Amino acid sequence: MASIVSNLCTGCKLCQKYCSVDAIGFDEATKKCVIDPIRCTECYVCIRQKVCPKDAIVPPALDSFLKQFQHVLSDPMENHGVTGVTGRGTEEVKTNDVTGRVKRGQVGICIDMGRPGMGVFLRDAEKVAMACAAAGVELQGEEHTPLGALMPDLKTGKLQDDCLDYHLLSVIVEGVTTEANLPNVLKALDKVQHTIDTVFSLGLILRTNDAGYTEALDCLEELGINYPYRGKVNVGLGKPLCDE
Repeated sequence: MASIVSNLCTGCKLCQKYCSVDAIGFDEATKKCVIDPIRCTECYVCIRQKVCPKDAIVPPALDSFLKQFQHVLSDPMENHGVTGVTGRGTEEVKTNDVTGRVKRGQVGICIDMGRPGMGVFLRDAEKVAMACAAAGVELQGEEHTPLGALMPDLKTGKLQDDCLDYHLLSVIVEGVTTEANLPNVLKALDKVQHTIDTVFSLGLILRTNDAGYTEALDCLEELGINYPYRGKVNVGLGKPLCDE
């Protein structure tokens, strides 16, 4: 983890204002700031912005795949080595007009887990991924989304055991299901949301008819879910790069 050199720290607490997950505390006994190794996401905000006037914060040795994974997904300035995408290393299925990963009759699932100020432990990402897989979502592999690299078996959504206690700023669970199966996926997500210690937002990627309508969302009213009033819509003004 990133650490604070004790003999350089003056205890000014300036660094605490910049930490996106409140991982920097203050030791009353020593009057020095300290970084919680469990909560730190290695986002490098404190390092990249040079927030310490004494340069007391030093980066860790990213000497393992999981430490590199944690840092790359938490630092939006980094480029993911497999997907070649910055941010969280994924183009996300919501860019479907370019990638064409979601076909007609399918629904793209994009679950954005964690937020600045909260973060997400991979054990909670596993719970959501496994709930999706059990509900009939075909999870995406590492060629599309970094989380797939931690899944030995995409059919179950189970992550490798040694990654579960890693804390990230955010991570995305992605997959595809059929329009007919969407109600089952929504029910599974409604159930699993009560078992995790973070937040997530769900994006649904669908193809509509020429009138902008899709029957797939008719199930929302039956499930007691408010119809979305915000969305990203490709109205055909551009030139999609994918084949129909």
